[in-house]
Amino acid sequence: MPAFLRRPLYLQVCDVMADRIATRGWKPGSALPNEGDLAREFGVSAGTVRKALERLDQTGLITRRQGRGSFVCDLTSGELAGRFATIRRPDGGSIGVSVGSIAIERGAAAEEECARLQLEEGEPVWHIRRVLLDGDVPFMIEKASMPAGFFPGLEQQRHAAEEIALLARHFGILLGKGRERIVTQSASAEVAAVLGLAEGALVIVLDRVILALDGRPVEWRMGWCNLAGKYYQARLC
Repeated sequence: MPAFLRRPLYLQVCDVMADRIATRGWKPGSALPNEGDLAREFGVSAGTVRKALERLDQTGLITRRQGRGSFVCDLTSGELAGRFATIRRPDGGSIGVSVGSIAIERGAAAEEECARLQLEEGEPVWHIRRVLLDGDVPFMIEKASMPAGFFPGLEQQRHAAEEIALLARHFGILLGKGRERIVTQSASAEVAAVLGLAEGALVIVLDRVILALDGRPVEWRMGWCNLAGKYYQARLC
């Protein structure tokens, strides 16, 4: 049996509605049709539609308001775009991050970039190197790879290239989920020099892939961090 037929019916309905949001068939801030109308449109029960809407609510694509209905979230809003900002102050407040330096180059996808970004070997990618500051103190080096096809003319958009949320907004990409893993690593000479550490000191390494709403990877980022006076916050959904 094909895999899509094994998916529960409510997830199939959820997929169709998510695609409609991704393609702007339902625009940010707009109200969805009521459950009865959706059930008739998709030829399913109201209960199936309700479960699909609950799933969309859980993933942050819509918000449900008691007595008013369901509304499409603006995935480019500061609140939602900021869900990938995971470094916090001890009191939980956001870090006032600025970009100390940024370099952008176009190249061909290497083997690991192909695996992470679902590309064919040699496809064009953008390589971005950023140094992030808290105040005037460097605390992270980031190296990001992104499919060039998503971001034509990126070298002319240096400000937008400072973070994936700005890039997504500029190029009209709806961001979906992210996958991140964390390890500790001895600081290389490059990392130690930028972060003001002794070579070989332990640093936190963040390895993250961000997906578009349709599931295609749009960024693979490695970040080497000095988290002294800070902490990492994960958001689970």
